[in-house]
Amino acid sequence: MSDAPAPQLTHDPERRREIAHLGPIELYTPVLEQSRDFFVRVMGLREVHRDEQSIYLHTWDDYQSWTIRLVQREHAGMGRTYLRAASPQARERLIETIEATGLGLGRVTDVRGLGEVYLFTDPDGHEMGLYWDVEWYQADDEDRPALKNQAAAYPGRGANLRRLDHVNFLTADVPGTSAFLRDVLGARCTEQIVKDDHVTPAAIWYSVGNKSYDLVYTEDWTGTRGRLHHVAFATDTREEILRAADVCLEAGVHIETGPHKHAIQQTFFLYVWEPGGNRIEICNAGARLILAPDWKTISWTKEERAKGQAWGLKTIDTFHTHGTPVLPANL
Repeated sequence: MSDAPAPQLTHDPERRREIAHLGPIELYTPVLEQSRDFFVRVMGLREVHRDEQSIYLHTWDDYQSWTIRLVQREHAGMGRTYLRAASPQARERLIETIEATGLGLGRVTDVRGLGEVYLFTDPDGHEMGLYWDVEWYQADDEDRPALKNQAAAYPGRGANLRRLDHVNFLTADVPGTSAFLRDVLGARCTEQIVKDDHVTPAAIWYSVGNKSYDLVYTEDWTGTRGRLHHVAFATDTREEILRAADVCLEAGVHIETGPHKHAIQQTFFLYVWEPGGNRIEICNAGARLILAPDWKTISWTKEERAKGQAWGLKTIDTFHTHGTPVLPANL
């Protein structure tokens, strides 16, 4: 019998949801055109805009005008993560709450397609942006869908990524970040990995809607702040992930681990590294949603994690050591 305490409710079910969903993201890469080729030719995204230092890409069923902005930088890593508020009023309430933490950075109006954005950081230094006004994607003759209730035509090439699914950050302070997500952003922790005391979290999975998770934070073994573990994109089915493995194999993409199924969150996965060095997950969570308003956090112990993934695959060493930007000692 486990000595772990009973699962605890880690959010207030009476509190309104102020965030609608995870929005577009920015990803840094030292090899902009190679990263663009990976996402367009191998992953199936579409280039929708570019400027002198960045390229904007769109997944085929994202209602917003862009999904990921690739930004030329010396080192790989995470740029801003944008979150759409549930309403204009929710946005202002969130801004007031964030301002009280001292983590606010102010308002900007120069983010493509997002109107006014309120910038802030999480306690670990990852920059985020909160917005309401958004430009919707307008399909043209090349990608106009047959069904008017999807954003663009199914691409039928590469991995056919449908949408952005989640971001997994590395953090030097999992408990502090967990408190920020819960108490400031109003997210709820659906699952977590706990340390030997069965209480202190070492990794956390937070949901801002009915998806099982949107924002994940894993303890950075180096103690460094502000790094990225991976960005994840969803496919329609897990069979498409099997096909994506063959596509990546033929394209010479580094396959780190998978295809397989996680025990935590039961997500079917494939992890690859894009040319810039960022880890990308191609994933499918099946029909799994968190519908219970009083969901109690599921905690996983070190002993349970040692059993490996859902079907016994052991976690590869680089999954614990590789993050971006890559630190000099890890080069």
